[in-house]
Amino acid sequence: MVEQNVKICNPTGLHLRPAGIFCQEAMKYTSKITFQYGNNNEANAKSVLSVLGACVKSGDELVLRCEGEDEQEALSALVSLIGKGFEE
Repeated sequence: MVEQNVKICNPTGLHLRPAGIFCQEAMKYTSKITFQYGNNNEANAKSVLSVLGACVKSGDELVLRCEGEDEQEALSALVSLIGKGFEE
């Protein structure tokens, strides 16, 4: 398992469009991908409903976790996507 702390930097947080982009990217990998937010709550990064339910806002910090065959590749891709602010 690999994990990394990330900060959501796009102005609108993980609303519908960036949540969809995030989930689409996560679904490219076979690894289990989750993120921890708030008071130790966890969301499935491959589920739009789970991501939207986390109510992640701009400036929030998450712990992104990937576990599986392609965990490092998945983590790198998702950290990069978040770092680009979902190109908003």
